[in-house]
Amino acid sequence: MEWYVILLIIFGSLVILMATGLPVAFCFLAINIIGTLIFFGITGVENLILSIYTSLNTFILLPIPLFILMGEVMFHSGIGPVLINVLEKWFGRLPGRLSLLAVVAGTLFSALTGTSLASVAILGAVLMPEMKKHGYKIPMSAGPILGSSGLAMMIPPSALAVLAGAIAEISIAKTLIAIIIPGLMLAAAYAIYIIIRCWLQPSLAPVYEVEAVALSERVKETVKYVIPQGVIIFLVVGVIFIGVATPSEAAATGAMGTIILSVCYGRLNWEVMKKSCFGTISLTGMLFLILCGSTAFSQIMAFSGASAGLTELASGLPVSPIFVVIAMQVVVLVLGGFMDVVSIMMITLPIFVPAIEALGYSTIWFIVLFLLNIEMAGTSPPFGLSLFVMKGVSPADVTMGDLYRAALPFLGCDLIVMILILIFPTLALLLPQIMR
Repeated sequence: MEWYVILLIIFGSLVILMATGLPVAFCFLAINIIGTLIFFGITGVENLILSIYTSLNTFILLPIPLFILMGEVMFHSGIGPVLINVLEKWFGRLPGRLSLLAVVAGTLFSALTGTSLASVAILGAVLMPEMKKHGYKIPMSAGPILGSSGLAMMIPPSALAVLAGAIAEISIAKTLIAIIIPGLMLAAAYAIYIIIRCWLQPSLAPVYEVEAVALSERVKETVKYVIPQGVIIFLVVGVIFIGVATPSEAAATGAMGTIILSVCYGRLNWEVMKKSCFGTISLTGMLFLILCGSTAFSQIMAFSGASAGLTELASGLPVSPIFVVIAMQVVVLVLGGFMDVVSIMMITLPIFVPAIEALGYSTIWFIVLFLLNIEMAGTSPPFGLSLFVMKGVSPADVTMGDLYRAALPFLGCDLIVMILILIFPTLALLLPQIMR
């Protein structure tokens, strides 16, 4: 049987199972079991179990639950709103000050939580009422929150970056460091767009009188609330970059630092810890179950010859290899409008990574592009998950159509940054090359 027929059968069966409403992880598990029985026989099931065990029995996955725990503690302890209040006092009467605050706070939350949905929930709950009070229109209220919340995938600690690195079998440390510059570029692009849009259309974000705050008070609160959280960022990112800790060790120091900080602020109690632990277990279990399916799926694709066939096809196309990379990004972007980001990662990476290696491109560079692409998926109409979370924390008169329109300009900013990284791969590879 030709490889493309096998590929068509596998994906056709997968689509049918997903259409039944069965969770994606279980769809892949069913495909894996059936594929194992077809290609390996009944004895292959034992090998499938051993393969699943091996894929999870590795320290490279340890950062995932620890990064998630950081975000859960930060979210449930309520440290985020305090940080927003402190940052707001430094913005004065800037045009679009609350929109810019959303970008700055979203960038900091990304370096503290690693989860975009938590960032949407915090920023939406704190900033949306204030924005509505001061006459901000939806493009300058919901839009910046949706855009900046996606930075959680592009600024370490990022659990999805760890998962992508594990699936692609590349250095987790270099993957985490590689996304820093692209993540900061996204934040800068959002800020520039907000400033220009507010300058051209001041009615979108009216300037209002701001209560004067003494410099001494701003400095005092910054030292108390912002700098300690900057230390946590260093405990995660800095120690990896200077080479004194592995990603697992850095995740452990970051999680411990977040818990200690919550204790120092008097915001950690039994209820907060219980919710944080249950949230961590739930998300980690889901991601690990998906990783199990992805590993087995990759092996079945390889044994059936589908991966080799696709790789040969991609490397033999009569076009420049960069067009193959662009075509892959288009596929991910289209899937992003209809599927959750982890499912996209699970389906595409086992197919794309061997092809990228065959084309001679850096896998780390490709993973950065891929993460940027699925960051867009979170806010892509019609089914981006961040859109639904944003709807939940928005005023009742805000429609999904309003949120779709607000998200589009920020998706445009994402696309510009993606094109720059496509043209200048050094933007993604510079820091990994100089890290110790």
